[in-house]
Amino acid sequence: IVVSKMNMRAGINQKLTETGERERLKELLRAKLIECAWATRAKLHLKFKKKFFF
Repeated sequence: IVVSKMNMRAGINQKLTETGERERLKELLRAKLIECAWATRAKLHLKFKKKFFF
């Protein structure tokens, strides 16, 4: 079962790369993460944890 999952994953990755869909999805994800300001929220979260728990 593990080998077949690995083969399936490799095949999907190959198809995504060949069609350019992998890069398109990466760019879409990057844009969505910037849009929702995830980096700013993550930094604030870490600052809070550091201030109160360390």
